[in-house]
Amino acid sequence: MEKQNLPVVVVGAGPVGLAAAAHLVERGIEPLVLEAGASAATAVRDWAHVRLFSPWAEVIDPAAEKLLAPTGWVRPDGTTYPTGGDWAERYLQPLADVLGDKVRYGAMVTGVARAGRDRTVDSGREEQPFTVHIATADGGEERITARAVIDASGTWSVPSPMGANGIPALGENKTADHVAYRVPDLKDPAVRARYAGKRTAVVGSGASAFTALALLADLAGEETDTHAVWILRRGIGDATYGGGEADQLPARGALGLRAKAAVEKGHASAVTGFRTEAVERDGDRLVLLAEDGRRLDPVDEVIVLTGFRPDLSFLSELRLGLDERLQAPIALAPLIDPNVHSCGTVYPHGVKELSHPEQDVYLVGMKSYGRAPTFLAMTGYEQVRSITAALAGDHEAAGRVELTLPETGVCGGAGLFDEPDAAQSDEGGGCCAAPATLQIGTVSPAAYGGC
Repeated sequence: MEKQNLPVVVVGAGPVGLAAAAHLVERGIEPLVLEAGASAATAVRDWAHVRLFSPWAEVIDPAAEKLLAPTGWVRPDGTTYPTGGDWAERYLQPLADVLGDKVRYGAMVTGVARAGRDRTVDSGREEQPFTVHIATADGGEERITARAVIDASGTWSVPSPMGANGIPALGENKTADHVAYRVPDLKDPAVRARYAGKRTAVVGSGASAFTALALLADLAGEETDTHAVWILRRGIGDATYGGGEADQLPARGALGLRAKAAVEKGHASAVTGFRTEAVERDGDRLVLLAEDGRRLDPVDEVIVLTGFRPDLSFLSELRLGLDERLQAPIALAPLIDPNVHSCGTVYPHGVKELSHPEQDVYLVGMKSYGRAPTFLAMTGYEQVRSITAALAGDHEAAGRVELTLPETGVCGGAGLFDEPDAAQSDEGGGCCAAPATLQIGTVSPAAYGGC
């Protein structure tokens, strides 16, 4: 009983972490959200300039909306498309404000373990609560005791490297002053000056790469010496640019067409089958070398957009059951394998698929998908609905599927998410189709898609 009175610690005050807290409150369970940043949605704010492909109607959690409604919060027009900044300012931060002291900022989680038990000890393990170790913004250290842990910290902090084998290319770290791992905000004068009139390599084949190519093409229209070199590990086929005009998410299809236009108009040149092995300096410029011995002409900058991966370091004393390829929960991995599935064919899932050998520990949101590029925000909302029901002892609700994603729409080689390339693989992961209907409990069906 004493253990049951402890809070459930939620790691990360992003979209899925805050949704988890809202569902816990709805269930009468005390949450404590630990956010390393100084405000809610720190990672989302990093891509504030990027517009989602999903309209507002599809990125607001139902339990969160119930908390916000009595405060006078005005729900944005469901048919319009927010930027990351809009999402943070008009929904996520207000939600965190309603949760009040249930959200703690400047608290970076550095370790999670069973109280008094490292991962090798069996005796009395499940009876022990969790100790969550945090580093505070003022340089201090604390330990928090919890009955359960929901890790919604995402993957944004660990971008995948340029090297085709998943390890940084030779020289990649030493040339970091000319290498970026995010879509550039060209409205920022300092960022604009970095790429204007320059030759920039863009490594990757997903939504973020499309966005970067489109932005650099726009810049080339103003700064004629601006040129992008698009590095793809595979060739260019019919599905490379996504669904185009046939895409059920018009904004997503339009982005693929903009990237295609950038190549056709000569603002970007595509280099296919290029698997980067090394980066060398050539004066103030960089030269990329491939595994097959090819050397590209020098570039001024490199933008690496090959996806992200989960940080599992602070969970090392827990007994996690993770797939050896995707680093996703073992029961979930076959359902999200990008070699088989797109977003539209991922079966809605919950506590059963997200459980680990370590009881009452859950990875949710983008982190639960490991390296798979098929995650959608509403899938994360369904995850935490199921998990919080289980923690409340409502096993019927926990096992019930309240999210329906029929397979439909146009699928291609680029993965799209409700976070830009949250785990997008340059190998061309599954696309996020726009299902015909979304059904959540008794809520009326609505169109649904990815960012």
